[in-house]
Parts: sequence; structure tokens; C-alpha cells
Amino acid sequence: MKNYNIYIITLFYIYIMSSCATITEHNAHIDDLISANNLKIDVDYVYNRLQKMHPKLYWYIAKETLDHKFDSLKKTIDKPMKSFDFYQKIAPVLKTIGQGHLTVVPYSKKYSPDDIKKRTKKGIAPFSQLEFELIDNKIYVVKNKSLNKKIKVGTELIGINDKILSELLIKYSTFMASDGLNTTFINRRLGRNFSTFYNYQFGIPDSLTFNFKNNDTITNVFLKRGIVDSIKVNKNNKIIKTTVARTIIKATKKRNDIFGFNKDRKVYNRNLHFLEKDSAVAVMKINGFQLGDYQTFYADSFKRIKELKTSTLIIDLRDNGGGRLSEIANLYSYLATEPYIFADKSEVVSKTSLLMNMNYFKDKPFYIKPLLMLAAPLIYPLYYFKTHKSKDEKYYLSTTYEKLKNPHKNNFKGKIYVLINGGSFSASSLLSSNLKGSKRAYFVGEETGGGYNGTVAGQMPVVTLPQSKINIRIGLIGCMPYYKTAVFGHGIYPDKEIVATIEDRIAGQDPELNWVLDNYKKVN
Repeated sequence: MKNYNIYIITLFYIYIMSSCATITEHNAHIDDLISANNLKIDVDYVYNRLQKMHPKLYWYIAKETLDHKFDSLKKTIDKPMKSFDFYQKIAPVLKTIGQGHLTVVPYSKKYSPDDIKKRTKKGIAPFSQLEFELIDNKIYVVKNKSLNKKIKVGTELIGINDKILSELLIKYSTFMASDGLNTTFINRRLGRNFSTFYNYQFGIPDSLTFNFKNNDTITNVFLKRGIVDSIKVNKNNKIIKTTVARTIIKATKKRNDIFGFNKDRKVYNRNLHFLEKDSAVAVMKINGFQLGDYQTFYADSFKRIKELKTSTLIIDLRDNGGGRLSEIANLYSYLATEPYIFADKSEVVSKTSLLMNMNYFKDKPFYIKPLLMLAAPLIYPLYYFKTHKSKDEKYYLSTTYEKLKNPHKNNFKGKIYVLINGGSFSASSLLSSNLKGSKRAYFVGEETGGGYNGTVAGQMPVVTLPQSKINIRIGLIGCMPYYKTAVFGHGIYPDKEIVATIEDRIAGQDPELNWVLDNYKKVN
């Protein structure tokens, strides 16, 4: 056993050292010039991979049009350039395909575990100390977690390090796609995550000078990486491991698992609370369909809702970027009131496209790969035999979601409101499509970021372009809801459109939720 432990430690040490060497090699070539011929090779390579992997490549753009765009792109490449400059050329072309899951990540600097540890000790990065939102084509501060409390909610951001923000936003908006003709997704994502694209271009900064505008007064505010939490830890204090303490720790761990605690954002992925004293109105806030034991959460929640005789359920899917198909199918079983089919057929490119492209071993820890190797003989044949060619000459992956199912015994039969916005994407849009199509819920907010008629996701391997090292994530499975709309290329429209204003944010108001509560009181 002792020799075995030494063997494991040695392997881990070799793995860490090789990782550091790989990172050093990676960073050394970021600013290398790549020849025009090699960049054209990348253009042909990515288009070839898209045609062999993406089942709905020409859903929103004609093949002739896309062919022309790739040919035109190659003609503009007439001199050597850096990888990031090439990224700025190819990302806008891929955007025109109209697939929100088709994401492009530039070749950028990597950090070793030691670097990350040192940065973490210094505290939170400047961008993470503030939360922003795009409202009426302007970026505003909607939450201030920094130690500088002079930055008020509602302050407009007009520049960063003397770079004009509006110019950056125009550029960054061309780097991301949405499903079809939808615009709310890009607006929502750009407002909340424009710092991601800033970091792509300029690196992750330890300090920034923000140029703010408030009531026609322009100020420059310097923020650096630092500790911003108000709770200070006394290193001399130790937790007394009594029976009570252990019970509390165990209960907290269980709750974190069931509710899906997000360590980065310090919030639960899903939660349930009641608004009326008689528990007549319940609010189920779901930030994402990932993390945690969702089956236990929904089982406990709807059992409680039934016991309390709750008559109205508000499901908040705002800024829910999606997640597991299995979770939304499980949730829908509690919302349906009659037998239902949850999803349409799942299209793939070919019988072997999943097997050839799903990157079964890629990006997995080295200690997990032996287990994956043992499971591979079962997984690969399963995907192969579940894929079949249909009468329309297309290939489909058979799933249990296409079969007729009965509602759960504790299903909710009352009134349902669903809150949506441009950040409601992927799985949250698939759920909304079925709730909207079955007329099971009343929608409040703005058009979802995800398409009504489905999206391409499921397995989403990352393809690395051989010359520029740009990473492109490509969906392999067309995930389609049972219900469809004749409206082309858009998301789920709300029955009552409400878009928050900056005045709402300053006042701390939730106009969508407030409207639902007012409507509930009128009806009752």
C-alpha cells in the first residue's frame, strides 16, 4: 500500500509538472504571426467540421450564402496575422449561422495552478466586484460588491482604461451568436458578460480604471483585485466538532447538493419560497438546470406545494442559461395535467457522428480516464444502435423523451406564471416551448434568448483549429420540443411584455414579479 501511494503521488507530480510545461509552451506562441495560407487552412477545416458535426447547419442560413461567406473570408486573408486578429475575422462569420450554442473562444493566455492560487489570495478581480446590465443600449451598474460604496446602482459605464465602451460593445456583439433572428439573448449576455470579451482582448487585469457617468458628471474610479467580503475570518478560531456541529455541517452539505449550490456565484441553482401567509402563491426560482440532486428538490417541492394547497405557482426562468434535458423533463412531469410527449425527434448528422465527435475522453482528469475506458464498450454501442435513418433520409437519436408519458402523481394543477427574459436560453427555452404550446402557463417578461422550435446542443465537443488554436464548441444533437411555432427564428414571446428600466433597478423593484402579484390579487 505504501508503494502504491508513492506511485500515485509520483504520477500526480508528473502530471502537474507536464501541465505547467504545456502552459508555458502555450503562452509563448500567443502573439506569433500565422501565415495567410495556414489561416486559410483553418477556414476550410472549421467549415468541414461543421458540415460533418452540426445537424442543423443551414437552419437559418442557406448553404449557398454560407459557402459565399467562407469564400469571402479567405479572400480577405492576404497577410500573416496573430491568432486573435484572425478570431476577430472568423467569429462574425460563424455568428451568421444563427446557433447560440456555437461559441468561439480565442487563443488566449493560460494560468498555472500557482498563478491562480496567487491571484485568488489577492482577492476578487475588478470586473467581479461589480455587476452590469445592458438597458437601452447602455451599460449600468446594477450591483456593487466593491469596497468603494460611492459607485451607486444606476451609474452608467462609459469607458474602461480610457477605451470607449460603446465601441467595444459594437465589436463584441459580432463575436457571439443567438438562436436564429433573436436579439434579446445577445443583449442580455453582452450586458452581463462583456468582461469576458474584454479579458479575451486585453488579458485578465488585476486593476482597472472605470469611466463612469452619473447625472452628467463623469468620474474615473480605480479598482484593484482585493478582498471585498464583509465577513472576516479569525484564523485562531477553530470549529468545535461536537455532535451538533457535525449535524449542522451534514445538513448544510445535503441542502447544498439538493438545491445545487453554485460556489462561484454563492447562490443556489434552484429555490422555493411562498409569498402569501396561507402559502397560496409559491415562487420557484431556477438559475440553471445543472448542479445538484434535482429529483429530490422537485419531489420535495411539489409534495410540499400539494400539502399546503398552493393555488398559484410562479416559475422564474430569467437568466437561466439551461442545462440538463433530464432535469427539465422531470420538472415538466410535475407541471403537465394530462398525458404528454416532451420532445420531438433528435436529429444528428449521421449514424456515427456522435461516436466520432463526442470527445469522450477529452478534458477529463487523468484519474477518471481508466473508468471511462471500462465504460466505453457499453456507451459506444449504445449510441450507435440508438441512431437510425428515417424516411426523410435524416438520422435521429432515439430518446425516452419522444414517448407518451403521464404526469407525476404530485403534479401541480393550479395557475402557472413563467418569468422569462433574453437570458432564458437552451433548456429553459425548451421547457418554456412546451408550457407555451400546451397553454399550461402565462408568460411575463421579454422574448427568450433560446429558440421556440429548439436548438442544437446535447453533446457539444470543442474543436481546436490546427493553426490558430482557436476553440469552437459545436453542438451535435438537434434538441426539439414537442410543440412548435410558425414564427421563424424567434424565441418564446411573453403574454405580457415587461422589460425592466434602470429606474426599476435603482429602486430595487422587480416589475415582472410585481405585475404577476398584482394580477393574482385582481383575479382572486
